[in-house]
Amino acid sequence: MNIFEIFCASKNEENSIKMASYMKNKFPFLGIPKPERARLSGDFLKQHKKDTAIDWEFIFKCYDMQEREYHYLALDYLMLLIKQLVPEDMSRIEKLITTNSWWDSTDSLDAVVGDMCLRYPKLKEIVIQKWIDSDNIWLKRVAIDFQLQYKEKTDVDILSKAILSNCNTDEFFINKAIGWSLREYSKTDKEWVRNFLKGNKLSTLSVREASKYL
Repeated sequence: MNIFEIFCASKNEENSIKMASYMKNKFPFLGIPKPERARLSGDFLKQHKKDTAIDWEFIFKCYDMQEREYHYLALDYLMLLIKQLVPEDMSRIEKLITTNSWWDSTDSLDAVVGDMCLRYPKLKEIVIQKWIDSDNIWLKRVAIDFQLQYKEKTDVDILSKAILSNCNTDEFFINKAIGWSLREYSKTDKEWVRNFLKGNKLSTLSVREASKYL
């Protein structure tokens, strides 16, 4: 059986209802919990670990399927081959961010975008700036949060720009992202975050999240 057949054969109706409900019924689920999904996809991912090129046809085939586990499989595969990504792939990553969008898939792509921007800093000017000004909340969210793992490598100028360009909103996922980005950076530079919070008006949610470690 191929990986799609393996996943399909492992469908659990009871779990699928619970998992879909947890995700606000945005997507149908096969009902495969994460540990089981990792076990089922283990051999497949191991076989592709040393691939020198990313199979985008496979990724988008996964994304064309309804059940959320196939989307997760695509993201696991992409993370496996993250070092094979090149700047020209950013348009494809943008398509992933804006397709079947919800916090779980978008947040998985934070690390992918973050890694690429470390390796290709020009992407911050070319792509991240465009996302900051986008009308799509998920592109905005990634533009705010792609530096979550950067610590001392955080570009505070682009972090400030991403936040201040998007803080005048009632959108939960944006305000949450702002708080999350500041909370993570506070682990590296508490004083900078304190001063940022004092100098700028942010939502109550953003401030609460940002202040967790201050």
